[in-house]
Amino acid sequence: MSRFFRSGESSSEDSSSEEEELYSEEEKDEEQQEDSDEDQSEEDDEEEEDAESSEEEKRGASKFLKDVDSSDSEDSDEEERGQVKSAKDKRYGELSQTIKAIENGSKIGDWNTVATEFDKLNRQVSKIKDSGSTPKIYIECISDLEAKVLEASEKQKVTPKKMNAQAARGFNTLKQRLKKNNKDYQDLITSYREDKLGFMESDEEEEPLPVKPRKIRFDTFEPAQPAADDDEGFETVDGKGRVVQFTPESIFKHLRAIMESRGKKNTDPFGQIKVMEKLNSVAVTPYQRIRVILTMVSARFDLSAGVSSAMPLEHWKAAEQELSTLLTVLEESKEYIVIENAEDWEDDDKPPTLGPNDKYIKIPGSIVSYVERLDDELTRSLQHIDPHTSEYIDRLQDEGSLYNIVFRGLLYYETLRKETSLEIPQDSLNRIVMRRLEHVYFKPAQVVNILEGNCWKRVPDSVDSLITPRESITEASDLISTLCNYLFNNSEGIIKARAMLCRNYFLALHDEYYLARDMMLMSHLQEQIAQFDVATQILYNRTLVQVGLCAFRKGLVYEAQNTLQEICGSGRQKELLAQGVQIQRYNQVTPEQERLERQRQLPFHMHINLELLECVYLTCSMLLEIPLLAQTGSSPDIKKRVISKTYRRMLEYHERQIFTGPPENTRDHVMQASKALAAGEWKKAIQFIHAIKIWDLMPQTDDIKAMLSKQIQEEGLRTYLFTYAPFYDTLAVETLGAMFELEPRKVSAVISKMISHEELAAALDQVTSTVIFRKGVELSRLQGLSLTLADKASSLIETNERTLEQRTQGSSNAFERQGGRGRGGGQRGGQRGGRGGARTGQRQAGGTTFTGGALGNAVRG
Repeated sequence: MSRFFRSGESSSEDSSSEEEELYSEEEKDEEQQEDSDEDQSEEDDEEEEDAESSEEEKRGASKFLKDVDSSDSEDSDEEERGQVKSAKDKRYGELSQTIKAIENGSKIGDWNTVATEFDKLNRQVSKIKDSGSTPKIYIECISDLEAKVLEASEKQKVTPKKMNAQAARGFNTLKQRLKKNNKDYQDLITSYREDKLGFMESDEEEEPLPVKPRKIRFDTFEPAQPAADDDEGFETVDGKGRVVQFTPESIFKHLRAIMESRGKKNTDPFGQIKVMEKLNSVAVTPYQRIRVILTMVSARFDLSAGVSSAMPLEHWKAAEQELSTLLTVLEESKEYIVIENAEDWEDDDKPPTLGPNDKYIKIPGSIVSYVERLDDELTRSLQHIDPHTSEYIDRLQDEGSLYNIVFRGLLYYETLRKETSLEIPQDSLNRIVMRRLEHVYFKPAQVVNILEGNCWKRVPDSVDSLITPRESITEASDLISTLCNYLFNNSEGIIKARAMLCRNYFLALHDEYYLARDMMLMSHLQEQIAQFDVATQILYNRTLVQVGLCAFRKGLVYEAQNTLQEICGSGRQKELLAQGVQIQRYNQVTPEQERLERQRQLPFHMHINLELLECVYLTCSMLLEIPLLAQTGSSPDIKKRVISKTYRRMLEYHERQIFTGPPENTRDHVMQASKALAAGEWKKAIQFIHAIKIWDLMPQTDDIKAMLSKQIQEEGLRTYLFTYAPFYDTLAVETLGAMFELEPRKVSAVISKMISHEELAAALDQVTSTVIFRKGVELSRLQGLSLTLADKASSLIETNERTLEQRTQGSSNAFERQGGRGRGGGQRGGQRGGRGGARTGQRQAGGTTFTGGALGNAVRG
């Protein structure tokens, strides 16, 4: 019997649970559907059907067991089920509970809870507003809450007792959010405060606004450029399935939503860019276009947030076009100004307007930052493209349009400073002038003139520049000088140093050696360059190399070799000039350092030819080292002086080769020429040097080869005199001139210079035009070798004594041994000093004996 009753109870419980699930599903559907009235009517029909089905389920065996109590309980259950609330009533109930929680929290000062409930209240109101108007109890709540917050704020100023940290944070958060939220309901709040009772009387009779029929519009916007639209026939919808319409009135709300979602996860940047392109097409006022373009360019730059990836080409070109459009709009609408220190306009419903005392509307933004980022993205793109392909050439053509953007950006800042009374940051002007300078300092003058001419053609004749006037800047040298002088006077630190280096580079590139050298020395950058950043150090190295190449083109061999020694002598030309990563044999560089090294690499069109650089350096070293080797020889009494260790190592390696074939590369040509020059075959040396094909890359190749021939003739004469002076008593100047095909005056000048520098022990008889050599006390070969052996033995003893002192340091008798060694070392040192002095008195400097050296075999052969 009990089992029979239990079945009836379970069936009623099941039916009631089904109804509860049905109601919960109805609520979820209510929240997701926009047309609340239609959905509610359908749900009511379903409720009636479910109620009938539940009653039929209860009919059965259980209805024959009804008594009075059961009938009464059934009637009460039916009454409760008849009082089911709709989704709207339920939402209003939740809204009332939240408002009550806010009132309670404000009474006890629990501002943290009030702030949490306030956010919850706004979310509930947004759902109610989707299907009707704003509830008046909500207006009452936020109006009273604003008064309570104001009262608590005033009370806090008077009362010394402070809130705790948690309550203070909640109070400040609530105060800010309430102030921003109440702006949207200011009219309703004012109406409520004027007549509270009249405002709230119609609250219960309030009916939702009628739902407007949905209109589908396909002509909401028109693309800026006529193109085939792949989205034809489709609409943009939001997360709730509603059609998004782009109108001029909704531009700022869309921009605000995009800015708030910028950088967050699960955000589609490409979709945001498409939305902003549509907003740009429907913008009608200059302010709307400026705001949309600023946001859109920033979003495009976000596509290449990683340092290892370059910005997509189509987006780079789009950003360049948008920046050009932005500058055009700013030039036409001069009442709008884009400046860094402007305040953001937070009202999305209406644009800012000019006040009675206002002349300009400031819009926050930075033109120079966009220009710098666009320039950096082009450089990064060129770094990732193979320079030996046509794609690199096509990409390089975009530099002209980028330079035009830089030029127009500088004109915009100059116009702001000239026509407005606003304070324009000097740093912004310096940065954009520096960018303009960095685009022209390494280019030939002809290319710079073309770039400048194209920029001025796009500017109206009425517009002129204050820094670089149109009429006074006629040559590339004038432009470089003007830009550098401006930075010298208005900047400090790195920008000033980079301007100096750029000017010196341009001067050296155009064969102004002495001016570039003097400016480099006067700037004292060689003493401070280690304190600057890596990019400035790279620019310093490039300038130093260019000055050295300029000295070589001028025929100043010693100056060129001395300038290039620091870069080329290190063997790290690629790394120092940022033209490649040096291959490390034992992984001495971490992956992070290697990544940074690759990021600072220069694009290929800015490279200095490393093969040409090495050829110039080795040729200059040959012209200096071969006479020096002939002068010193293997004489132990003359101090060995090395000009270029790199060249010496190559020369010794070449001497050790058993068989040397015809020269194949630049180094082989220079080594073969060195061997021929040391043997006195200067014509053969000229042939080897002229056979190097890399000279064709230098301007005025014929003049370079003629200069090299002249230098080889003179150094061949010096080498001959150093080598064969001991075998002559007198030698006619005409004979030397005929041997080396030099004029007698030139031969006399070379010999006089050697005698004045005490390089040659001789005298020049101008009457007979002969060279008279002086003979000194000569040492035999055996004596010379003996002295060499004695010097090497003494140096070996000193080395052994230092090693022993280090090992025995700290022992009990170390002081005695040290004193004994000191006395013995002093005696030996005195003996060696005396022997050296005697030998110096017997021999004369000047290399009167050539007995060996790196090229001894070649000379004797």
